[in-house]
Amino acid sequence: MFLLKAETAHVFTFKALKVFLKIPFIKYICIQSFCVENSYDFLGLKFRNRVGLAAGLDKNAECLEELASLGFGFIEIGTVTPMPQAGNDKPRLFRLKSDKALINRMGFNNDGVEVIAKRLKNRPKGLIVGGNIGKNKNTPNENAVNDYAICFDKLYEVVDYFVVNVSSPNTPNLRELQDKKPLLEILNQLIFQRNAWIKKDRPNKPILIKIAPDLTESQLNDVIEIIMDSGIDGIVATNTTISRAGLLASDAQVEAIGMGGLSGKVLAQRATEVIEYISKKTEGRLPVIGVGGIHDEASALDKINAGAGLIQIYTGFIYEGPSLIKRIAKSIREHATN
Repeated sequence: MFLLKAETAHVFTFKALKVFLKIPFIKYICIQSFCVENSYDFLGLKFRNRVGLAAGLDKNAECLEELASLGFGFIEIGTVTPMPQAGNDKPRLFRLKSDKALINRMGFNNDGVEVIAKRLKNRPKGLIVGGNIGKNKNTPNENAVNDYAICFDKLYEVVDYFVVNVSSPNTPNLRELQDKKPLLEILNQLIFQRNAWIKKDRPNKPILIKIAPDLTESQLNDVIEIIMDSGIDGIVATNTTISRAGLLASDAQVEAIGMGGLSGKVLAQRATEVIEYISKKTEGRLPVIGVGGIHDEASALDKINAGAGLIQIYTGFIYEGPSLIKRIAKSIREHATN
């Protein structure tokens, strides 16, 4: 796979998974080889295990059954926008092999909420699926709340929880929505809509917000205050970083790639620091899903011990393969203290 360009390898892998796992015996072998049972209650939902797939890999909910067969306890799809969009120009996904890292500037490429919601009606039974929602590139920030509201309503009956993505560095000015006023507007609107669904006798779907690792302490405090005051259920920490500090790759290689969000081992420490800060600041009252730089059992346990209830992987999965899911799930089952 690493002989192919990064995005080409991604597309090829998805197609291969769909073909091979249609063979019953192959699917059975995968389930027996990789799936670890470690039931865990979080946000009122029962997860098969505590290792999930972060948003961005299965944007369009095309491989849920196949990815679940590789051992994931839950899968987050998206980021989903109201209208389909192609994303940024290619190439837009790059490997830094020496760092076991990726730089991406995908730009919320997805099939649009109508298509994805229809696809999710046939989702695998028993699998927890999260819906990561965002705004279209051409939607100005002052109208962003409408995009989040559309995605929320369209997905409400086909996902188990929501993640509000205001932290991707690849949609122009998106991170400005992490500021207090626009963030509160979005969250209050989604809570209003959720209450309307509950009045229709629909389940209460948890809402979380995904934040950047680049927030200052003051910005983190603002986000925590908004979440605690608004009634939002939790936080996903963290998204990719715009920092390039600590990389082994040469400056020339990094500069040649250009802009984009960095993920991988180099993000591990900062993501864990953010989780720990949130946990201490809220005295453990705010549920956290930990993501960022998880590449082995130790880095996963670091997130759990810092205060995360669940963890998600993406870049580590690309570099280490599905055995990483099994190793982490077993390690958490055997060694996690919370």
